[in-house]
Order: sequence, then structure tokens, then C-alpha cells
Amino acid sequence: MPNIIEHTIRTTQIKESELDESERLLLQSAKEATDRSYAPYSNFRVGVALLMSNGEIITGSNQENCAYPSGLCAERTALFYAKSKYPDCAIDTIIITARDTNGEFTPTPISPCGSCRQVMLETEMRQSKNIKIILYGTEYITIIHSAKDLLPLSFDNLFPEK
Repeated sequence: MPNIIEHTIRTTQIKESELDESERLLLQSAKEATDRSYAPYSNFRVGVALLMSNGEIITGSNQENCAYPSGLCAERTALFYAKSKYPDCAIDTIIITARDTNGEFTPTPISPCGSCRQVMLETEMRQSKNIKIILYGTEYITIIHSAKDLLPLSFDNLFPEK
């Protein structure tokens, strides 16, 4: 008999008005980051804002390229920049926003791709601290308490403990 794997994702759904002041500031930064997206092929603009443990906010946006897959997602753009600028600083929160092909913010939250999920998970492992993931939609916001919840069958056991 095959093994059955069940996984429950721990999420919370809230309205924008329920965000605290720092999260509202972070959301505004993520929304503004969508304006810096380079998405001439998909016209789907993604913006991300990270809150670092030192209080700094790092933003990123998706950057497409006609030589697909040479572009980069907004999440990895921000995560890689944050860890190169502040290598010893933990990432506390990430907010992900998107504008559809009509330029409107998506009514329901979008989820990061598998590559971004893996990078988030490995970032959590490196910093020994969960990252609060906030997925923005105009109708509701989803809060995920760890990247592990987004990627239950991840590559987290490939490397031995040091």
C-alpha cells in the first residue's frame, strides 16, 4: 500500500484594515515596487517588500527577459539583495503583491513559485527563524507563518548538519 502524505497549511485570512502599522507601511512599499517591475511579456507585475530585523525595508520586483528563463521573480530579487546587503540580519516578514494584466491589484493573493518557496525555506534555515509571509489581495490577505508551510516536501534534508 502506498504511503499517503497529508499536509495542513497553517494560514490566517484577514482584511487590509487588520494589518498593524508596520505591516501597512510594508504593504505600501510592496505595492510601489510593482511600478518598478519589468514585465513587457506577461504584463503581470509583482512587487515584494521585506522587513529586516534591523528595521530596514528591502523591495524587489519581477524582471522579465525575452531569453526566458533569464528573468527573475520579485521574491528572489528582494531575498538575494537583502542577504547580500545584510548577510547577518534576519528577514522577519515578506509581503507579496501583484497587478494583473489590466494594471489592477489582484483580488485574491498570489502565491510564490516553487523556486521562490525553496529560496524562502533555505533563508529560514540559514537564519534559524521563520519568515512571516503575507500574500496580498484586495478582497483578503493570507498570512502564512513559515515557508515550510508553502513547501512541505522540500529539499531541507539534503545537507548534513554542521
